[in-house]
Amino acid sequence: MRQKKFLIPMVVLLVFSMVLAACGSEPEENAGDNDGEGGADRPEFLSIVTGGTGGTYYPLGGAFAEIISDETGIQVNAEVSGASAENMNTLRDGNAEIAFSQTDIASYAKEGTLMFEGDQIDNVSAIGTLYPETIQIVTTAKSGITSVEDLKGKKVSVGAPGSGTNPNAEQILEVHGMTFDDIEKQDLSFDESTAGIQDGTIDAAFVTAGTPTGAVEGLSATEEIVIVPIEQDKIDALIEKYPYYIQDEVPAGTYKLADAVSTVAVQAMLVVSNDLSEDVVYDITKAIFENTDKVTHAKGELIKAENAVNGVGIDIHPGAQKYYKEKGIEAAE
Repeated sequence: MRQKKFLIPMVVLLVFSMVLAACGSEPEENAGDNDGEGGADRPEFLSIVTGGTGGTYYPLGGAFAEIISDETGIQVNAEVSGASAENMNTLRDGNAEIAFSQTDIASYAKEGTLMFEGDQIDNVSAIGTLYPETIQIVTTAKSGITSVEDLKGKKVSVGAPGSGTNPNAEQILEVHGMTFDDIEKQDLSFDESTAGIQDGTIDAAFVTAGTPTGAVEGLSATEEIVIVPIEQDKIDALIEKYPYYIQDEVPAGTYKLADAVSTVAVQAMLVVSNDLSEDVVYDITKAIFENTDKVTHAKGELIKAENAVNGVGIDIHPGAQKYYKEKGIEAAE
């Protein structure tokens, strides 16, 4: 009997201890709801997909990766890629978390149009726009090409497969009454394009990138560069039909040019996976826009938070919106 009396309190104590343990574990189970520093949903590693090594995305991506790593404690790696269209697919497939893209390509992806026909990408949002991406029709003085019409019958690179340069080239040719059938189309990266121009295997190349573009600068060291101008009436027609274009120019002195050259541009932007939490994207956005002084590329001077909400074309991630709201910057809903 005494043994029974002793056993009953022991059982009650054991049950009570189990209840306390269960209650004590609840905060740990819910830790993932807090995405702040150390939260379960805060990733340890992120990837930024950029573009080819000869473009502007890659060096900027490397600078952003270092800044985000230093400011947030998340290890970030910049990866070479085929640029805009490929990057959107990479985000969709969950193989990266942050991507560079042209604003027009991001819009095509969200709408399921052009190269994304029947393949709409709906799991991405914008961090913001960065700088104009100038469309440069690159050739050399010895080619004799001085106008878009002169490209007829020539071997012309229209960008790497999956890049945003391809539709830019197609649309510019379109307003000049031409199609890809009027040229010997080559699908080459910027580095491959400038190498081809240098060795004579192609005549010209469309390059959509921030100026100065590394691959074109490299070519200018050995060749007299010509940037083919787009005339004002064609610029007006292009912007009227495709309003994500803006008027732009390649400044005098770039690639040793004697005079500025009229052309058009889209905008570079950063796109992010919707899988990233509001807190994480807020930290990323803040890290980038408050440390642009650490970006050594010339385009770093153009990257400003107050411009980041202009011409985005797709929804801005709630984390980025939170940052812009704190700064008093009106973000598109």
